[in-house]
Amino acid sequence: MLRVVKGATLATVAALGMVLATGPSAFAVSSPVVFTPCPNAPGFGCAQLTVPLDPSGVVPGTVTLAIERKVAVTGTATQAVVALAGGPGQAATPFAEDFAQTVAPALGTRDLIVFDQRGTGNSQALSCSAFANPNALLTGALINTCATQLGVARGFYGSDDSVADIEAIRRALGYSQLVLYGTSYGTKVAERYAEQYPSNVAGLILDSTVEPNGPDVYSASTFAAIPGMLADLCAHTACAGITGSPLADLDTVVARLNVHPARASVIEAKGHATHVQISPADVLNILIAGDLDPPLRADLPAALAEAAHRDYALLATLDVAANEPEGAIDDELYLATTCEELPFPWTRGGTPTALATEARAAFEALPPSTFAPFNATTAYDSSDAPYCAAWPFETAAPESTTGTLPNVPTLILSGAEDLRTPTADARTVAAQIPDATVLVVPNTGHSVLGSDPTACSGKAVTAFFAGTAIEPCTSTAIPSYLQPVPLPPESVAKLHPAHGTTGLSGRTVAAVVDTLSQALNSAVDDLLNSSSDSSSVDFGGLRAGWASFSLRGLKLYGLSYVPGVTVSGTFATAKSRIDTLRVGGKKAAKGELQFDVKTHMLTGTLGGVYVATKSKALSSDAESALARSFAPAALSGPAEAARRGF
Repeated sequence: MLRVVKGATLATVAALGMVLATGPSAFAVSSPVVFTPCPNAPGFGCAQLTVPLDPSGVVPGTVTLAIERKVAVTGTATQAVVALAGGPGQAATPFAEDFAQTVAPALGTRDLIVFDQRGTGNSQALSCSAFANPNALLTGALINTCATQLGVARGFYGSDDSVADIEAIRRALGYSQLVLYGTSYGTKVAERYAEQYPSNVAGLILDSTVEPNGPDVYSASTFAAIPGMLADLCAHTACAGITGSPLADLDTVVARLNVHPARASVIEAKGHATHVQISPADVLNILIAGDLDPPLRADLPAALAEAAHRDYALLATLDVAANEPEGAIDDELYLATTCEELPFPWTRGGTPTALATEARAAFEALPPSTFAPFNATTAYDSSDAPYCAAWPFETAAPESTTGTLPNVPTLILSGAEDLRTPTADARTVAAQIPDATVLVVPNTGHSVLGSDPTACSGKAVTAFFAGTAIEPCTSTAIPSYLQPVPLPPESVAKLHPAHGTTGLSGRTVAAVVDTLSQALNSAVDDLLNSSSDSSSVDFGGLRAGWASFSLRGLKLYGLSYVPGVTVSGTFATAKSRIDTLRVGGKKAAKGELQFDVKTHMLTGTLGGVYVATKSKALSSDAESALARSFAPAALSGPAEAARRGF
């Protein structure tokens, strides 16, 4: 499913050289591969390798690949681990150090090779001026214009072209065999290399597996995996008090939205309201976005339960979050690879309208159960088919494959809650490799090694390279930060007064505590999901107002989580042990509260009534939020790689 990310680093294909290569010499390089220290990756050497645009040597031109290498700890390596990023369209070299950390057990006697696949990052990223405006609506006409600007080169950015590049790198650097480690789309490239060069493959690590001919243009396995993912979220009574069945709530919401989309307001930074229209396609996008956003998954049961009762505030907030960029994807490369090589249900050569009509009919011809509780219209609209129908094909047909994978040591990692590349796809690939081991990791979505909340998958990689037994993941306990969030309060009247208080003033205190706890959780989620390296984040309230979070704590500006109650002031500041909060709103007992972070006491006067209650939980929430958000490793390592989408 196409996620268009504007603002990615772009280069130009106009710089392609005009060097004609034929036959075996297509793997020849223009000069020896010389590595020099990488300025941004300590311990790595950087180099370039020039390869033919057309691996067969028929069409002239070259592509220069950016390569980073970390040499083996001992001796001169005869094998290398080649790390392949996702996408298609994501550069790999920005994650070189993350890859090195992940496959560290292999690097005693093997080199690590990380390279930006052709058309991405520093390997002459594809660019067309038609996509220069980051705010432009991606229309069929715009896609057609972009493809025309790319010219004949657009036909040489498929998976098999990357396979040829890997082989060129192997030959140029003199390795006898490779261990291929791919994540998401990178697994497809790894598999296709293994098909074409089986004797050159020493092993495979496939994380979040795409089939060799995948992904399925209908996303049938994704739809089939939705009920299981929702059930996992609510396992072991985790959704008690939230919902009896998130799948039933999803059925209700989608059925209603099929008749009429819903509208809701989302409060963003600085308190600005954005009006959001929610369709079934938006709900599907939210479900899939949770693959790379565990806190979003934790919000799903409550959001669906609220929406089933016609309160769309939380679902609308998730809709905005789901449309945030997931990582630097080169849109031009994504389209060139996806449109040219996937077997869409149409006959190439027709007009865009004819292709779209043919594809839509193919979606509608499938049994309704294929997409339930969604329908064929949502499945088609959410697929890549509408975009690729507008793409003028340079190649004659989709890439073909032998479908035969070599029986080499293979570790296949699958997140139990992964919808993009469900476990069913992993098992399909494993069935072709007798010596493959499939490790299903609980409480994990896409990019397992980057998002596994336990050490299970990391231990599996260590065991894989040690040649020892790979142990199954036994812990099914849901980490606290992945626990489903409670339902947002419907009103002050339905809250229980805080301990030691009574009446409206006591219920208002409870509303303030809920508001502060929810704000801290939102702050951590927003900061860890931010695409910048900022040390602070601004975010809107569920109902109104906004807040700012940094090392100094929370600053609240009329923030509202409970309808009719607003909170302003400071909380959990580093400079003072006493925080002052002003409480307002039409449904609140108005007044002022102070929180002593040393004694955990919340005291003050609300509606003319003195209130006092102790809340260690608030102090704990504040300490946890600061620790999770500003720890030195909070925004680095595999978790960061997963957040950014490889």
